[in-house]
Amino acid sequence: MKLNDYKLWTALVTPLTPGLTVDWASLKKLVKEQTDAKNGLLILGSTGEALNLSLQTKKEIVDYVVNLKPTTPVMIGVGGHNIADQLNWVQWLETKNIDAYLMVTPIYAKPNDHGQYEWFKTLMDEVTRPVMLYNVPGRAAKELSLSAVTKLKTHPNFWAIKEASGSVDKMKGYLKACAPTDKVYCGDDGLMSEFAAAGSCGLVSVASNTWPAETNLYVKKCLENKLEEKMLWGKAANSLFIASNPIPAKALLAAEGRISSETMMPPLSARDMTNLSQVKEYSQQIKTWFKKQK
Repeated sequence: MKLNDYKLWTALVTPLTPGLTVDWASLKKLVKEQTDAKNGLLILGSTGEALNLSLQTKKEIVDYVVNLKPTTPVMIGVGGHNIADQLNWVQWLETKNIDAYLMVTPIYAKPNDHGQYEWFKTLMDEVTRPVMLYNVPGRAAKELSLSAVTKLKTHPNFWAIKEASGSVDKMKGYLKACAPTDKVYCGDDGLMSEFAAAGSCGLVSVASNTWPAETNLYVKKCLENKLEEKMLWGKAANSLFIASNPIPAKALLAAEGRISSETMMPPLSARDMTNLSQVKEYSQQIKTWFKKQK
């Protein structure tokens, strides 16, 4: 299948042991869950704690996932604020059997139109796979420049945008800026229905870590304008953000025995998740909803 055939991409968590090493057995299980649900895999995005991991660990994760030979495509996160480091990263990734890149607006530096254009173009010139640009001002402290998008949309490696500002109006702005490509993915699980109605083509998801098949069906129903349980999904998705992402998702996965530990890589801490009851309750409601759809 082609990349555009995947309407749901899971921003996969990175399971860790209490000793802060990668829990490879749990990672293997999570990859299988996602491929069984036919979800695209986004490895080392912000949900995967990419900026908290060492370069060597990130390389080991990529090699491990690629060697599993997943039956769905693999996209790798690219983000930071040092261009030399990111060039080295994508040049190494180019030697691997991956399918796409997610390139986030540079963090902390807050570049404007020209700075963003030059940053993305420099990286996009170095790769041979499709690139999804990522607007996440809550983490980067800067919006993805519409001016930069307008220039970059003709780049041979430009593919799509992930819009995670929480604004349908801003999503429409990116749709207009990248037309006629019209590939803008929702980056907020709870807003997928509204984004789909406004022209979004799919979802890059945190919730699908916890509910792989359920979220796949949720996206399908949103795109077909057949979702009746918008309030349930909105509340369930929001429950995964009552502490910094991916703390709640990891806590639920660990509680359900799907990963061995909820351990986070510093500066994140699992201790910031003080009460899992709300997430567990919504998880049960989502699973009940899914069963009723069959």
